[in-house]
Amino acid sequence: MRLFDLHCDTLYRAYMEKSTLFNDDFHISFKKSGYMDKYIQCLAVWVPDEYRGENAEKLFNGCVDKLHEQIKNRDIIQCKTGADFEKVGKTGIVLTVESGAALGGKLENIRKYADIGVKMMTLTWNGTNELGDGVGVENSRGLSEFGRKAVAELERDHIVLDISHASERLFYDVAEIAKSPLVASHSNAKKLCSHKRNLSDEQFEIVKKSGGIVGLNFCIDFLNNNAEKSSMNDVLRMAEYFLSLGGEKCIAMGGDFDGADVPKDLNGIEKMGDLYEMFLKYYNESVVEDIFFNNAFEFFKNI
Repeated sequence: MRLFDLHCDTLYRAYMEKSTLFNDDFHISFKKSGYMDKYIQCLAVWVPDEYRGENAEKLFNGCVDKLHEQIKNRDIIQCKTGADFEKVGKTGIVLTVESGAALGGKLENIRKYADIGVKMMTLTWNGTNELGDGVGVENSRGLSEFGRKAVAELERDHIVLDISHASERLFYDVAEIAKSPLVASHSNAKKLCSHKRNLSDEQFEIVKKSGGIVGLNFCIDFLNNNAEKSSMNDVLRMAEYFLSLGGEKCIAMGGDFDGADVPKDLNGIEKMGDLYEMFLKYYNESVVEDIFFNNAFEFFKNI
């Protein structure tokens, strides 16, 4: 099987816990993923809401140093250009950022991060940062003036706008001014699970019409209103629902491994083969290949 996953927090964990990307105690280990024919993983630098300014920049830089140390002299390609995606043999990684707080309030960092190879950035996490308000902010104000400037700069430097974690107002502010496709890297359908982190049908339609993609999130709280009953089957339900909205070329995987509580039957990268086989029982192989790999691959290759 082939897998392209849009979001995990494994790099952040490896940095904070002074560990490695090959730690089999994590959800994702590049040893445990060896059974796949091809595997491309977006590795996010998560910036928690208590990090701002210089501390946020230091966290970003520390995670990038950890990444470079981990993949040095290994057969793992960091995909920075469309050509890089085509070069991936067995394993590739994509550097992303979870929360625009990583910019430290400096627009000039956008070009710097693009040069390092950042390909996607969630504008917020759950709280307020320099760009605007996340989904956890009551009476949110949406994008700040700095946030509007940052959106334009991110687009100019070909860094994908990720609206997972955005407040509703920020989502619509971004949708109004964005000229490039939007991505929700790890969000599910609000119609099936009412958590505020999930997407309404209208939001999904906006992402789809923009030419963007949505990654299915494995967090138990976003899969089932009764979180403790969440299972691999709920991922299938989410896919089925988005497919009913015309999402054949729009949905992908965005597991949130190492950043969320996940179902017991989907508690690591080694279980993705089981999920793939489950999907094959309900959909033909071309649809399953699109969801697990092709949609994300074609999007990033061409962005």
